[in-house]
Amino acid sequence: MSVQHTITALVENRPGVLARVSGLFSRRGFNIESLAVSITEDPSVSRMTIVVNGDERTLDQIEKQLHKLIEVIKVFDYANTQHVDRELALIKVTAGPDKRAEIMQISDIFRAKIIDVSERTLTIEVTGPVEKVDAFQNLLTPYGIKELVRTGKIALTRGARSTAEMRGSV
Repeated sequence: MSVQHTITALVENRPGVLARVSGLFSRRGFNIESLAVSITEDPSVSRMTIVVNGDERTLDQIEKQLHKLIEVIKVFDYANTQHVDRELALIKVTAGPDKRAEIMQISDIFRAKIIDVSERTLTIEVTGPVEKVDAFQNLLTPYGIKELVRTGKIALTRGARSTAEMRGSV
């Protein structure tokens, strides 16, 4: 059975590592649903949050392949761990004077922020779980989404321990 997995890979912060990781996925026929990469609290380490669909066998293959890359420090799957995850979206929506109040009301309900206003559009920032961002996007679709960008999911374990301190890997 195919399930969505959120995986973090802590990797050396060096040129070419992202290309090697993404290349590994494409060569093996694994599709990356979302990918977010950034530097961590340690400037020599980057954090890749990768969302993939697959069964346990697929996840096991991903783990083995990632661990073959010399730059990979640790791989962690959030499946059985309490964690928080979020996504950020910026949505530019058509908003003439007659629809602006409605769009602003929807934004308030979702605790989204209007970050830019023009004569014909509003640009809105929304953050939250993927399901919240999806629901907000779906409600704005009838107004006419002119442009959309989403970060992909990011995640952290709950509590005092960091992902780097967690035992085991995927």
